[in-house]
Amino acid sequence: MAGYRAAFRLVILLLPVWSAPLAGSQQGALEEGMVNPGYHESPPWFRNSFLDIREDLAEATAEGRRLMLYFYQDGCPYCKKLLQDNFAQAEIAEKTRKSFDVIAINMWGDREVTGLNGEAMTEKAFAKRVRVMFTPTLVMLDEDGEVALRINGYFPPHRFDIALDYVSGRHENALTFAEYAAKVSPAPASGALRSDPSWLKPPFRFADGMQASGKPLLVIFEQKPCQACDELHGDILSREDSQARLTKFDVAVLDMWSDEPVQTPDGRDVTARSWAQDLDVKYTPALVFFGTDGKEVIRADAYLRTFHLQSLMDYVASGAYRDQPEFQRFISAKADALREQGVEVDLMD
Repeated sequence: MAGYRAAFRLVILLLPVWSAPLAGSQQGALEEGMVNPGYHESPPWFRNSFLDIREDLAEATAEGRRLMLYFYQDGCPYCKKLLQDNFAQAEIAEKTRKSFDVIAINMWGDREVTGLNGEAMTEKAFAKRVRVMFTPTLVMLDEDGEVALRINGYFPPHRFDIALDYVSGRHENALTFAEYAAKVSPAPASGALRSDPSWLKPPFRFADGMQASGKPLLVIFEQKPCQACDELHGDILSREDSQARLTKFDVAVLDMWSDEPVQTPDGRDVTARSWAQDLDVKYTPALVFFGTDGKEVIRADAYLRTFHLQSLMDYVASGAYRDQPEFQRFISAKADALREQGVEVDLMD
């Protein structure tokens, strides 16, 4: 499958994954009697685990379920949406409980975890090793401990429901998630991609263009029609401060199902469809950022609002990713700096 998925599969097979008790009501505790105000209570049906993934995987498999690892951080608005908007829906909660054992992992946590190879490390060390850049990040494992699906960010309830069916139905070896989602929820054939006159036009020769412009590249994978794509263009990218940031990039919009010829940033000649499959694009719109060296820096392929998307642009355009490989630390520092200046930061704007 895609290199991105394969790389994570290799990490999770060869490196540690966890241990230490998971008491749902204790995750947010600072000291006895004190509660972190940014902490969001997990559903009581999440698995209480010593975080030995070997045991958790074996028990889930024996009971006919799959294992779901939920990376979170306190104060994360998208984690709150997952818990309150998705899992608050009875049908989604029941489907998840029936088909998965869910284990919560604090991406900044210090609890010891034991992996599939018996090695131990802290939660935060493991999250960094597997490049958890967004919260929530959900990693759904098959019976052999391989990644059936990884969701980097928040999926709205209807999309999350499709993801649950995809993994619980064991479809990952037959179809990519994007193919499965299109099959079970097909989009009408009519519709049009939205672009901007200042953005790149076909033929898309990204390697050649980046050498000429010296700018990083932003490729937006979409499909037609796509309500979330319309929201992205009609709101977030149309804002004046977003437009100013976009001038620092070469920007292109691609139909993820198109057979249009494309030269990738690393110089390969492919189609838009095959490139989207190689990149394991699961969600539209998917914004994939490439550095001037042609290598992928980071992507947004789940629901994000203005502050986070603009922060992604800043993270790549400034080159900050070279010195700060953890996007969450970058965005936290940015938000703190703005608050110190008296600027109100609305993470869900």
